[in-house]
Amino acid sequence: MQLMGKKLLEKLLGSVLMGGLLSASVAMADDDQVFGWVEKATLQPWDIEVKAKLDSGALTSSLDARDIEMFEQDDEEWVRFRLKLEDQESGEVFSDQIERPLYRELAVRGAGGRDERPVVLLEVCMGDTIYEEQFSLRDREEMNYPLLLGRRTISHLGMLDVRETFLQDPECGENATVVPHDPEDDQS
Repeated sequence: MQLMGKKLLEKLLGSVLMGGLLSASVAMADDDQVFGWVEKATLQPWDIEVKAKLDSGALTSSLDARDIEMFEQDDEEWVRFRLKLEDQESGEVFSDQIERPLYRELAVRGAGGRDERPVVLLEVCMGDTIYEEQFSLRDREEMNYPLLLGRRTISHLGMLDVRETFLQDPECGENATVVPHDPEDDQS
């Protein structure tokens, strides 16, 4: 009888402990924003709203850019490129030439061989926060989404729910929190 009472007590304590851990886990998840596998994002400072695919299979984020050319300015490497994006909110096409310092070059290996892509730092609004992130530049005209957010960016956002889309609207006003790029973020 005493052995049965001890086992029952162990089961009850185990249930209470598991319930507490589960509650803590749910509470922690509630603190994070949850994003779907496709979200609206705005590119800053132009405030262009585009569809973004959150792709946990990619490390570095990628942006649709045209007429990409490298040049030197003040003894530094820079990149000049054209953004041609349809604003999802207004339907207007934003087309402008942009110049940014080259952050690094990215070697991409795939079925088509090896490809070198320039990477620049740009700001993107997701939810209510602006993130300064690395973006590789490539012509994504044939892709469904002009903006792909990789793991480096996703890791700063919160939780990713691959079953859902459009869970967060980009709402970054002038008082939005800005998360600067972390050069130590070298995930692999």
